[in-house]
Amino acid sequence: MAAPSQPQKSTYDVIVIGAGIQGSFTAYHLAQRHKDTLLLEQFLLPHSRGSSHGQSRIIRSAYPQEYYSCMMPESFRLWQQLEAETGTILYRQTGLLVLGPLGDPEMEACRRSLGVDEVLDAAALAQRFPGFRLQAGQVAMLDSTAGVLFADRALQAVQEVFRRHGGTLRDGEKVLRIEPGAMVTVTTTAGVYKAPRLIITAGAWTGAFVKQLGLRLPLQPLRINVCYWREKQPGSASLGSVSPCFLTLGLSQASHSIYGLPSIEYPGLMKVCHHHGSPIDPEKRDQVPSSAPCPDIAILSSFISSYLPGLETQPAVMETCLYTNTPDADFILDRHPKFSNIVIGAGFSGHGFKLAPVVGKLLCELSLGEEPSHDMAHFAITRFPGVLAAAL
Repeated sequence: MAAPSQPQKSTYDVIVIGAGIQGSFTAYHLAQRHKDTLLLEQFLLPHSRGSSHGQSRIIRSAYPQEYYSCMMPESFRLWQQLEAETGTILYRQTGLLVLGPLGDPEMEACRRSLGVDEVLDAAALAQRFPGFRLQAGQVAMLDSTAGVLFADRALQAVQEVFRRHGGTLRDGEKVLRIEPGAMVTVTTTAGVYKAPRLIITAGAWTGAFVKQLGLRLPLQPLRINVCYWREKQPGSASLGSVSPCFLTLGLSQASHSIYGLPSIEYPGLMKVCHHHGSPIDPEKRDQVPSSAPCPDIAILSSFISSYLPGLETQPAVMETCLYTNTPDADFILDRHPKFSNIVIGAGFSGHGFKLAPVVGKLLCELSLGEEPSHDMAHFAITRFPGVLAAAL
């Protein structure tokens, strides 16, 4: 947040709306390019209202989509660079098990992205990782590069470096209005700011911002249950802090992937979640009644009984997070089709945190009119034809 002695400015080279992990890394890259950058956040920091809070996220090389797996080497490198810049440990290498049916197309794509031939059947998995079980016809593969990112710590680290490079972070300022033009005008609850470039990375609130700019993006905020499950006998399930993360693909037992992280956040509790949730208005995320049914819990309980028998089948702790999904679960990283000096980063669909260093670099490049350093075809707004028509 802005220091009390910091003079109030009104004009910047770039304004970034939203200080989650994507907006913060975007501002970080801009500041390193010596751009006078204002990063705006509607809530007082730190907060737990969006998608970037919490203690842990998975980072992995295994991806079914080649365009993401191609980004991961640079993402690992940039995370390591941030660790060096701040002298902070942001990553613990644990490995990751990808679980799914033998011959499943997504499993095969992950195997190719990892460049591994070895797959573990049920017997080999149980011998090597005793806490895990497989069903008939299923296999596991190991992504040895994968691990856990310490999310809260990472967000603070990137914001620290942004400030160190001269960036201005103002929290507790809600954006009320955006007026496009050669100089974009952004009005907040505390001031009016102008810049020739604007980047919107406002998570679940992005849809409302771009709507006032004539753009209707198919973004669906979801409320996700983040669940922690207790070991039946502490330390006996081989699912402690040294166990691998895991991710399921193509299981008939769950409509979406299930993922898990070792007991790093809460001793003796493993984080296991369903990669899906309930549609939510982000302004009303805390108004969901506690009596609302949780189909995710039944799915997870059944999964744990079969695949993680060392865990209790009811969650010990439940928290919440927001995803903002696109119909195809791919990101939106593009310029506004009518206002080319406004760039949008949105729809990270629950798998964007690990890629934030690269996403921030790409949004920085788009804003500065440079050729993006990765193929952007899968992230274009124009893949949603009706949206483009509505904008023009």
